[in-house]
Amino acid sequence: MTQTFDALVVNKQDQQFSVGIQSLSLEDLPEGDVLIRVHYSSVNYKDSLASIPNGNIVNTYPFVPGIDLAGVVVSSKNPRFQEGDDVIATSYDIGVSHFGGYSEYARVPAEWVVPLPKGLTLKEAMTIGTAGFTAALSVQRLEENHLTPDKGAVLVTGATGGVGSFAVSILSTLGYQVQASTGKESEHEYLKHLGAQKILSREDVYNGKIRALGKQKWAAAVDPVGGEPLASVLSQIQYGGSVAVSGLTAGTELPTTIFPFILRGVNLLGIDSVYCSMETRVKTWNRLATDFKPANIEELVQQEVTLQQLPSVLPTLLKGEARGRILVKL
Repeated sequence: MTQTFDALVVNKQDQQFSVGIQSLSLEDLPEGDVLIRVHYSSVNYKDSLASIPNGNIVNTYPFVPGIDLAGVVVSSKNPRFQEGDDVIATSYDIGVSHFGGYSEYARVPAEWVVPLPKGLTLKEAMTIGTAGFTAALSVQRLEENHLTPDKGAVLVTGATGGVGSFAVSILSTLGYQVQASTGKESEHEYLKHLGAQKILSREDVYNGKIRALGKQKWAAAVDPVGGEPLASVLSQIQYGGSVAVSGLTAGTELPTTIFPFILRGVNLLGIDSVYCSMETRVKTWNRLATDFKPANIEELVQQEVTLQQLPSVLPTLLKGEARGRILVKL
C-alpha cells in the first residue's frame, strides 16, 4: 500500500487560512473500522463553506473536507465489509468533524458505510451524492404522504442546484408533472431536458408578498430554498398537499401563518440527509439504483474535476454559479 497520498487540506492558524493539496499518510487519518480507497467525491454547498475561513463548518484544523465519497474497501475490522467491496459513505460527520472524501484514502466507522447497490457505479453514486440523496428522500417522503402523479403538478424550487436538478429528474422519471422554479433564464433548456414541463421564475413563486392563503397551484413541492419563498409556497399548496424542505439558501426565518396547515391540511416535511436511519438510507440508495435512477444521470454532471482543481472550483457554489453536480475524480 502506498505510504503517502494526496488530499485537499484546509488549515487555519491565527489569521492565516489556506486551501491546498498536501501529502498525507494513513496515520494522519482519523479512527474508523473501514479503510476506503476513494475513487470519486463531489462538491456540495457544505464543502464550499468548509473551504472559507468563516464558513462555520469546520471546527478543528488542519482538516480534509468532502461530505461525500465512494470507493473500494482496502481493509475492514467489521465483518459487514470485505476487501474489494464497492461502498458509499455520505453524511454523518464526514467532511464536517471527520476527515472527508477529498482524499485518496478515507477511514470511517462501519456504521456510516452503505454497500454500493446493484445498478449503480461508483461514479454514478457520486453524481447522485448527498444532493441527489436528499432529493430522493424528499420525493420518498412526499409519496409516503400520499403524493401520486394524478394529484397534480409538483413544484421544485431552486431547480438548477444539486437537490433541485435531481428532484426534477426523479419526479419526471416517475411520471409527475414537474414545474421548476429558477432565477436563471439561461438554464430553461437544461431544466426542460431534465423533464420539467413548465419553467417558473422566482417571482412566479414569490413576488415579495406573502399571503395567508393564495390560489391552490401545486399538489406538492420539493424545496431546498427555505425562507420567505417557502412561506409563499405553503400558501399555494393544494388541500392535503405537502412540501418537503431541505435547505435554507433563502434564509432561516419562515414568516408564514397557521392557515395553510389548519384550513388546507398542508404538511411541512423536514428532510434530513445527515442522520437519517441506516434503514432509510439503504432503502433510498436502492431506489436511486432502480426506479428513482434518472435516465439522464450523466447530464446532471456540470463538470468533472481533479483534486488539484478543487481549490478553484469550490467557490462556484457560494457564488450561485453551479448547475447540477460537480464530480471529483481521485
